[in-house]
Amino acid sequence: MSAAPVLAVAGLSVTIDGVRIVSDVSFEVAAGECVALVGASGSGKTVTARALLGLSADRAVVEAERLEVAGTDARGLRERGWRRLRGTAVGYVGQEALGALDPLRPVGREVADALRLHTDLRAADRVEAVRTALAGVGLDPDTATDGRLAGTLSGGMRQRALIAAATIGSPALVVADEPTTALDAGVAVTVMEQLRRAQRAGAGLLVITHDLGLVSGWADRVAVVDGGRIVEQGPVDRVLLAPEHPATAALVEAARAGSVPRTPVEERAVGTPTMAGERPATVLVAEGLTRSFDDTAAVRGVSFRLDRGRVLGIIGASGSGKTTVARMLLGLESPDTGSVTLDGAPWAPLPERERRPRRHRIGAVVQDPGATFDERWDVERVLADAFSDGAERRARGGLGERVDGALRQVGLDPALRSRSPLTLSGGQRQRLAIARALATDPEVLVLDEPVTALDATVQDAVLGLLERLRDTTGVAMVFVSHDLRAVRRIADDVLVVHEGTVVEHGPAAAVFARPTHPVTARLLRAAEVLASGPAA
Repeated sequence: MSAAPVLAVAGLSVTIDGVRIVSDVSFEVAAGECVALVGASGSGKTVTARALLGLSADRAVVEAERLEVAGTDARGLRERGWRRLRGTAVGYVGQEALGALDPLRPVGREVADALRLHTDLRAADRVEAVRTALAGVGLDPDTATDGRLAGTLSGGMRQRALIAAATIGSPALVVADEPTTALDAGVAVTVMEQLRRAQRAGAGLLVITHDLGLVSGWADRVAVVDGGRIVEQGPVDRVLLAPEHPATAALVEAARAGSVPRTPVEERAVGTPTMAGERPATVLVAEGLTRSFDDTAAVRGVSFRLDRGRVLGIIGASGSGKTTVARMLLGLESPDTGSVTLDGAPWAPLPERERRPRRHRIGAVVQDPGATFDERWDVERVLADAFSDGAERRARGGLGERVDGALRQVGLDPALRSRSPLTLSGGQRQRLAIARALATDPEVLVLDEPVTALDATVQDAVLGLLERLRDTTGVAMVFVSHDLRAVRRIADDVLVVHEGTVVEHGPAAAVFARPTHPVTARLLRAAEVLASGPAA
């Protein structure tokens, strides 16, 4: 290890509202080294990362015996000093890309900020640097000057723009919190290659992630966080192949369990509802869905049928139209042409006042659950509101046991009922969103990236929960995700979308084993590269 690490922390502790969240954390990151910080959701990974960069909440008390960032003793820094450090020596990629960029600012200006505020580069040179940075993460270089607003980008595109902004100033340290969460495998490889280029140029890289495949393929060393403490750290091969701490072993085992289907999809009879009854088997039908934005086609002629007790996986590159399809299924976007039928009756296009009496039949888990919670409400009120369908929102009497049961169902401690959703970890918020979606006993669940924010242990538990719901209640699911391991595990059928068009559709087992379209084959190959790392 370098004698002068770009990040050195010893005895770091973080206390929030009198509760110790992080205790006695110590580790280093050398120049040109990639260190991964892993652990279960809520273990303290993100709190640790934000404390290292002066981004802790106002009510947090941060203490450290040593905190050196790019050669600067950061323990006594005020906000002005932190801003200077983050703008020059440190690049930071936060956990939630959808809220990290100003939606009303041009993408080019967002990416150029570090250069504009902290260098003497001429405007023309800044533009060229932004073009290079955007191209490096797979975005159109013309975005540097065409005035395109950040709010018009897909979640994956915003994540790539954040990576470009974090690396454009050639910082000594890059801290990336879940850098591939919103990305399909192909783009995730592009992003990791960009981070690897920064690393090879001498930057230290600290990656906070729940993806052990990513860790094994790209990191040099790994530190495992459990209960706010680092319980194990060392070379990746040693820690992941021969874990010494139970928390590490549990993460590794869960990652292995999540990589194969729990129930082979070949054994599930196509078109047969899981639950017996007189209701028709087909519950959701999409016919010829198209949708354009600013004369650009986002979805083109998407059609499928979904039966009760079946799971349809929708996969494709970031920006391919997956989320737009999901929003049309939910009635949140109106198709330009085509229609959606729910339980044999028209659903979209249809005025919301006509949909409202049946709204409880379709539940949603959206891509950015944190943005869907009212910051004034606690967890109990969020779920009580869902159970009561918005009626008598302030009267929680009689709902307490149901709220506790809903929290336990998705692996959350009922003690969280008095917490604001905004104080929960990313994984905890995702589980709360799933609990809220299940509150009305829907016949269809539309899930947009429902497990990407979850560590391997919780992801395994949530996928297991969805499988049990599918098998015991007959709920049908549309599972939109770039996580091919999760889709392979849970989906009966797969729809592959490319530039808004369905290019492959069939049983999941056949599509994953014998893809017939080059787009599908590229997605599967990229997933392998992401898990194994770049070629030497």
